[in-house]
Amino acid sequence: MPPAVLRGTAPSYARVQNNEGEAAMSTANTTFDKVGLDKGSEPPGLLRRAGSASWTWRIVSLAIFFLAWEIAGRSNFNFAFPSFSATLGAFFAMVADGTMGAAYLRTIEPLLIGLVISLTVGISSGVAMGLRKDFEWFTLPMFIVMQAAPMSALIPLITFVYGIGLTSKVLAVVMLAMPVIAINSYKAVRNVPPSLVSMCQSFMGSRRQQIFRIILPAASPMMFAGLRLGVAEGFSGVVLAELLITPTGIGDLITFHRSVANYDNMYAAIASIILFAVLAVTILQYVETALFRPETRSA
Repeated sequence: MPPAVLRGTAPSYARVQNNEGEAAMSTANTTFDKVGLDKGSEPPGLLRRAGSASWTWRIVSLAIFFLAWEIAGRSNFNFAFPSFSATLGAFFAMVADGTMGAAYLRTIEPLLIGLVISLTVGISSGVAMGLRKDFEWFTLPMFIVMQAAPMSALIPLITFVYGIGLTSKVLAVVMLAMPVIAINSYKAVRNVPPSLVSMCQSFMGSRRQQIFRIILPAASPMMFAGLRLGVAEGFSGVVLAELLITPTGIGDLITFHRSVANYDNMYAAIASIILFAVLAVTILQYVETALFRPETRSA
């Protein structure tokens, strides 16, 4: 073919290819828009079905558990194990006469004070350990010992030193909740990708900007996971304190009804504090899901 023809044909061929490519991209975009997959989004119908299935399985598992509890209670294999219906009736009876509410008012006080102290000291200590090696060497062993020590063995010592008042119960909550929060915060700061810090340095960012603009936002998901675990440990601490130090609040209900062999009420009190702890941790999990992206959210 003569050169003149080649020169005239190449632009025309390129235009044809261009038009075909644009038509293909337009068709693909239209297809993705129709199925709802544009911009990397998930199919809304699939998300709804997954969420619905998740709640369905939760309800089914709870129903199976309560049914097994009811059958075991009615089988009379142990006189101290009531049925689920009897426990539920005792729970509503204690709510109606006000004993459950009064008990929780006594239990909430040391729990909240202990959690506030644990969050304040634990998060600040964890961040400081993650940022400074000298602070880590001095502080981390204390938190490891606190986490490893059996709390039931330390409560007599706490009672001997601080008595049987509010201080001992707050300290029991702090000793269980603070190490979890501090160590998670420390690991969260320490595991921030160095590339993010190097990027901030390359843009002439100050140390303050590195901490508040890079390190703390990147560490927040894991720190929030530590907060959830710390709250769960705080519930364990306050119940142990009320059972082993002095019977007050929910611990008083459990101890009293066990002593008079009123097992329906005893199990109702135990189930209520478990339910309260589960609700608190679940609410924190939903808050974590709303605050952080799914790909950075801690499991």
